[in-house]
Amino acid sequence: GVNYFDTAYIYPGSEEAFGKVLAASGLRDQIYIATKLPHKSCKSCADFDRYLNIQLERLQTDHIDYYMVHHLSSISSWQRLLDMGIEKWLAEKQASGQIGQFGFSFHGQQPEFLKLLDVRDWDFCLIQYNYLDENYQAGRVGLQAAHAKQMMTVIMEPLRGGKLATGLPPKAEAAFHKAEPQTSLAAWGLRWIWDQPEPTVVISGMSNMEQIRDNLDTAEQSSIGMLDVQQKELYRQAVEVVESSYKVPCTGCNYCLPCPHGVNIPGCFAAYNTRAAQGLVFGMTQYVTSTSINSKDPESRHGPGRCQDCGVCETKCPQEIAIAEKLREVRKHMEPLFFRPMFAAFRRL
Repeated sequence: GVNYFDTAYIYPGSEEAFGKVLAASGLRDQIYIATKLPHKSCKSCADFDRYLNIQLERLQTDHIDYYMVHHLSSISSWQRLLDMGIEKWLAEKQASGQIGQFGFSFHGQQPEFLKLLDVRDWDFCLIQYNYLDENYQAGRVGLQAAHAKQMMTVIMEPLRGGKLATGLPPKAEAAFHKAEPQTSLAAWGLRWIWDQPEPTVVISGMSNMEQIRDNLDTAEQSSIGMLDVQQKELYRQAVEVVESSYKVPCTGCNYCLPCPHGVNIPGCFAAYNTRAAQGLVFGMTQYVTSTSINSKDPESRHGPGRCQDCGVCETKCPQEIAIAEKLREVRKHMEPLFFRPMFAAFRRL
């Protein structure tokens, strides 16, 4: 039943890999491709053509079913594209059949999202939405506004980068398991979205067949209005527990990368949050692995100590995290002075 596949120009190797699968399977006419225009790299209308042609070649197809402006976050960004002639270009591409539906993915503030909804008759939008982010970015208000305009609304980050499936604090995890021992945490996250009438498509990253089957089963068994009062209370409690545990609201989207100085920013934040939610041992194990802080080679270490406060990452962060400030906080707590001799000892081994 899966027939909608989301990718983007800037996802390394993704369009090429998907294109090879499509070519080998012969199933192009049975699925919908959704991909994205890297508008921040466009300097003129000619760039729209250049990127689209590259994407068509990568995907080994002659048309894109759902094409969107990637990471459109403000009216000013859309005006810039208008000034380059995107509407005329789009009309030509839709007339030729190279582009089907047209929309945008959003990472920004809710007021800007509501303004963007009114600038044209969009076919669809892609927004971040899950039970931790109900009032974040576009949020429930934005979702309902898009639905009122009869737009197809695609949900990304339904499990917040996997954190709702594998990174919940033990107290929240235990509450879900006690209520339904056989139901996965991922299923709980997806159910929360499927319970609502507005979402059209839910896209979730899956890494193995077990996850695929679990997601398929969850979608098959879900329906609008299926959650009862007791189940909704579990979500409320989980949000309360998580918000009191996590230190950084990072979803692990990796838009901040690559860091010019080699810091593994999402890895640092994930380990810091793991320590806060699951304890020192789990957090430090993850931190050492993700930063290689114990490596003999300084160039292979990717910890927060390499941050130079250049600010490049902060301009790209959809969550608008004060990354440099938070990295200093991570180093203070994950590399306290009494730990540093231990890291130095590991390097001598």
